[in-house]
Amino acid sequence: MIQLAQTCSMGSAHGKLILLGEHSVVYGMPAIAIPFTSLKVWATVEVIRGPLTFSCDYFQGPLADVSMKMRGIATCITEALTMLNQQQSGLLITIHSSIPIGRGLGSSAAIALAIVKSLFAFYKINLDHHTLMSLVHIAETYAHGNPSGIDMYTASSAKPLWFQKGKPMEALHIARPLYIVVADTGRFGDTHLAVSNVKKALINHPKKTKESLAQLEMLTHEVRFALAQGERKRLGRLLDFAQAELTAIGVSDAGINHLIDAARNAGALGAKLTGGGLGGCVLALAESSTHAKALANRLLTAGASNTWYFKLDAGNEGEIIDEGNRTSLYKYCTH
Repeated sequence: MIQLAQTCSMGSAHGKLILLGEHSVVYGMPAIAIPFTSLKVWATVEVIRGPLTFSCDYFQGPLADVSMKMRGIATCITEALTMLNQQQSGLLITIHSSIPIGRGLGSSAAIALAIVKSLFAFYKINLDHHTLMSLVHIAETYAHGNPSGIDMYTASSAKPLWFQKGKPMEALHIARPLYIVVADTGRFGDTHLAVSNVKKALINHPKKTKESLAQLEMLTHEVRFALAQGERKRLGRLLDFAQAELTAIGVSDAGINHLIDAARNAGALGAKLTGGGLGGCVLALAESSTHAKALANRLLTAGASNTWYFKLDAGNEGEIIDEGNRTSLYKYCTH
């Protein structure tokens, strides 16, 4: 029996953070990513008359008219509808997102995840994880060229993930809750330039750069152990050591360093950049939810354009412990 589509449906996904392993992961070393559930994307699908239409903060109109920057999302949508054996018209797909773009927080992956989920829900078709990832990979390929997959897997996971190219993804155990603060520098991260800086450093200073990358690999393994043992203070020190190596390979900058210093001066157990660097965001480890709130306020005072803080619990999805300055999201329709 053919299932009838709903008049409206919704899908969602959350952001992601790289806890450790930025840049070294490019060279086959491991990275640890964690779900950032304080920030989310909601996609809604509604019946309309006329062409397939897309709406977000940056574009409203027929899907066929989206810019090249959004071509990956458009292709993901059309491929999903083809897989569902549905017409490419008569729908309005709307995005509501609190994930700032260009900050290394997994915005593009979360948008694609939410859209695919909403389309399958609209047509009441079960969506398995493999199909979801294959469709989202289309959008990520347009966005990143040769995506590692870490963004889309983490944005769909409730647990921290251990990622290494060519090896199965692993869910990691956290023995004790983590209280994490994220601060936005207010600037787009320049991942392309940061990756280029590392490549140049390997050419101009091969011995020193290889040593830094090897150190980052070792620190990633140490962080995995600290998470499993619930050693927060040790984890904080490891984050600080990682930041020193990221600075050495040329992916940090004055704005990032300023916020990291502010976090440490406010008692952070550790702090580092997260993502590609040269802009984007900083993460800091707090001792408690109360301390996390104080750290977030201090970072705002120090010049962060926005801050968020949350508790990543042992075995559970990240729990939002304060709304902070997040954009409110409303459910425009129900399943």
